[in-house]
Amino acid sequence: MADNAGKEIDRLIDLMAKLPGLGPRSARRAVLQLIKKRSVLLEPLSQAMAEVAVTARECVTCGNVGTSEVCGICSDPKRDDSLICVVGDVADLWAMERASVFKGRYHVLGGVLSALDGVGPEELRIPLLARRVSEGGVREVVLALNATIDGQTTAHYIADQLEGSGAVVTSLAQGVPIGGELDYLDDGTITAALKARKTF
Repeated sequence: MADNAGKEIDRLIDLMAKLPGLGPRSARRAVLQLIKKRSVLLEPLSQAMAEVAVTARECVTCGNVGTSEVCGICSDPKRDDSLICVVGDVADLWAMERASVFKGRYHVLGGVLSALDGVGPEELRIPLLARRVSEGGVREVVLALNATIDGQTTAHYIADQLEGSGAVVTSLAQGVPIGGELDYLDDGTITAALKARKTF
């Protein structure tokens, strides 16, 4: 805690320290910077956070995060409906979009299968994916899951679920290291992996 800073500031530091990549020390530095630049940082940030708290929602089609019921990617008529890229979470979707090479649709699972964490197929959006594919018109499902044991277990499970659907199931190829996570990869690596995808 910050010595004698006040309970409100201590609470802000505690909350900031819960964010990924920030520990107590980094959170204290961030809060001090926000307070020093109150009018240009803290006040606009608090307004933006209040707006997002009210307007943010999950896309009913793919699971992306946005401010409308259907996200901009799902409502874009220029995207290829016959191509679905399956990702673990929204950060992975955003990583794929940063590379600007995938022009199809997405499906966010909301995690990966994990026996240790008690995450089974029913906790993920796998049945929704199967329904989207079964409705027809999907020629390829790209499994863009992290190259971890849980990610690969999830990929195998999805491939089994989609067997006989008529869609080709592919996965990202070279460029994604074993144990790597999409959100930490550079755009060139994601581009190479997507272009070199192979049948799963």
